[in-house]
Amino acid sequence: MNDDPLAWLVSLEGVPSAFAAARDGIDVVLRDRGLRRTSPGTTAESLLRGAHASAVLEGSASTLAEVREGAGDDVARDAVRLSTELLGLVPTVRSSPLQAFARLHAVAASGAVDAERLGRPRDAAAAERLRGLAAVLTAPTEAPALLVAALVHAELVTAAPFASHNGIVARAAERLLLAARGVDEKSLVVPEAAHLALRAAYESNLRGYAEGGRAGVHAWFLYAAEAFAAAAEASPLRRGAEQDET
Repeated sequence: MNDDPLAWLVSLEGVPSAFAAARDGIDVVLRDRGLRRTSPGTTAESLLRGAHASAVLEGSASTLAEVREGAGDDVARDAVRLSTELLGLVPTVRSSPLQAFARLHAVAASGAVDAERLGRPRDAAAAERLRGLAAVLTAPTEAPALLVAALVHAELVTAAPFASHNGIVARAAERLLLAARGVDEKSLVVPEAAHLALRAAYESNLRGYAEGGRAGVHAWFLYAAEAFAAAAEASPLRRGAEQDET
């Protein structure tokens, strides 16, 4: 009997090869652009770009230049504030995913919702969904780390377990899992920018994940592999990436 809770996802046609190709692309960018020589400033730039893209997906009208200057709107400021704390949660998400998710929401939504709602599930059903997700994350699995990150992303968006900022929390959690599971420990790829560039497909596939049964779930993971490949190309390590900052 297979006790791996993600085995059925790994068995979906085309999913293992798609994630393997995406991981190869990430590894090439990190290796070829000198991962060992990167500075904290490169990580900070990646996090800033990700925060801006995530905010735009959440409805922000701020430009990257405005966000870089600290002049973005409330949604952008929330996303940036979360990005500054994100990597500090790597040990927490490894050992206590529920605590990490609660902290992500508490940081992102600070000042936007009542203090007693920060980091708390909005109802019993949301709490149960979060517990189920945490159980999956702490169970042994042979699923690739990219698949795990994509699963967390989709679950947090579609369950919308918190009172606000669920999209920002979900995209931050995806990036956090990439760091915690060894794909991108210095957080140099920018999955949020990939989702923004692929926005129509991103939003369509999230709806499919929520409403489309097994076929919708399958489509989401194939999309996610495509997005992770694009995330590598959006990294500030990529030569000429600064030209994309419009």
